[in-house]
Amino acid sequence: MTSEEAAGRRGNAAGASARNKSSHYVTMREVAEAASVSVATVSLVVNNKPDARISAETRARVHDAIRTLGYRPNALAKTLVSGGSRFIGLVTDAIATTPFAGQIIHGAQDEAWKHGFVLLIANTEGNEDAEREAISMMLEHQVRGVLYSTWYHRAAEVPKALQETDFVLVNCYSPARDARAVVPAEVQGGANATRLLLREGHRRIAVVNTTTPSPAHDGRLRGYREAIEEAGVAYEPSLVFDARPDQEGGYGVAEELLAQNPTAVFCHNDRVAMGLYDGLRERGLSVPGDIAVVGFDNQEVIAAHLRPPLTTVALPHYELGAAGIQVLLGLAETAGDGRLEIDCPAVERASVGPAPAPAPVSDAMGRRPL
Repeated sequence: MTSEEAAGRRGNAAGASARNKSSHYVTMREVAEAASVSVATVSLVVNNKPDARISAETRARVHDAIRTLGYRPNALAKTLVSGGSRFIGLVTDAIATTPFAGQIIHGAQDEAWKHGFVLLIANTEGNEDAEREAISMMLEHQVRGVLYSTWYHRAAEVPKALQETDFVLVNCYSPARDARAVVPAEVQGGANATRLLLREGHRRIAVVNTTTPSPAHDGRLRGYREAIEEAGVAYEPSLVFDARPDQEGGYGVAEELLAQNPTAVFCHNDRVAMGLYDGLRERGLSVPGDIAVVGFDNQEVIAAHLRPPLTTVALPHYELGAAGIQVLLGLAETAGDGRLEIDCPAVERASVGPAPAPAPVSDAMGRRPL
């Protein structure tokens, strides 16, 4: 190529670049004109066809024009050419606007990036029409698959449109057990919370459960029972209380709970624990001096800022999102029931202390041992 030709081509690219400043989208034809090649040649270079008979010098010119013009290949067109997509869909009901559950998105996004995929995220706020439109859009983009997630762990009806692609449920499950699901290990989490108290010598441990039927209601209580029975402590139904799963619920149950003389309490969530703190404080009791308290969820805006900071068990939202991607891509497997359970780790702070020493027992003469 002569110097005059090179200058001419640079001039073409500069002219096209100037035209692009006033346009929204650079076309493949503009790249072809700037590089003095055909549109077909640009397409072969953009789609990285290794068997295409294109010289290294021509490929370099095309790449120079792409950089100069700021050309961005149409993702859907590339999908149709290559037969594969670098998109993964994530449809949620509310987690994008829920601080702690929003970690599901972060986990999924990080894991997707790691494997060369980009998330298309749709937050539907539970609107069925919006959900249907979001899934339809993702199918049009020929996504690799879809994660379907809810902001709290529950049974969910699987949208029919998801049957048209590969999908994984995250933080929810199908009652029919006909879909792969990644969920928190509620039983393990309940046992984990209870063992924190057993480790400190507590044996009279109360539970403030929720009034709402859910996997958390059943699973955490089951974990509590397994842990105390493993420790040789008898299960007492009188130590289990149902309350609203919020601050008012924890506050309102304090009187009834204290009548059973527990030394420690496992609360269904951190908001319940926050309310219980208030109820105990009003009665002149301290945490953990008079009574130890463990929460659940690890909502840091609550747990880390109570006085004393609350020992709790974390819901593994980030890990749920990451595991959802791994299952979708075949990098992790579910169990025989179609579920992959993610452990709920303990987060130890300052609300758990040693159990008080038992009061000395008097003998038949009313004398207490020295």
